[in-house]
Amino acid sequence: MSGSQRVRVLAAGCFDLLHYGHLRYLEEAKKLGGDNAELIVVVARDSTIALKKGRPPLMKEDYRRALVEALKPVDRAILGETDMDIDGVIREVNPDIIALGYDQGELADLLRGHTKAEVIMLKKYEEMSSSVIRSLIYCKWNPTSREVPSAGQDHRH
Repeated sequence: MSGSQRVRVLAAGCFDLLHYGHLRYLEEAKKLGGDNAELIVVVARDSTIALKKGRPPLMKEDYRRALVEALKPVDRAILGETDMDIDGVIREVNPDIIALGYDQGELADLLRGHTKAEVIMLKKYEEMSSSVIRSLIYCKWNPTSREVPSAGQDHRH
């Protein structure tokens, strides 16, 4: 690529309960594109999270998108399609590289057949995850309970 053309890297995730592992994932994703990389991050819609995880996110999609876009390595954050149209997002962004997290193997398999972009799986950073944080918070607030809240409960205010 010429010196003026940027390598476009696409990353994606829910980014609910934003944590250090998310930051490291996005830093490493941007590094994949080299010194002149542009990192565009697709933030999952509330409806997508509810469908995939069986529960709504704790933070609304607009808040999650704004937080992700404020992170230093991120050049732009966009919301995903409401109908989970991965091909539409790829056409819109036209990435050179798609960087996926350690837990996105199913998406990697799907993408490898639908894009000319290089698909790269990144490793897990630290042992902290949104699920671990959610469990720790719940146990702190409910020390006598051994159950995590049901998947369908919406605890946002």
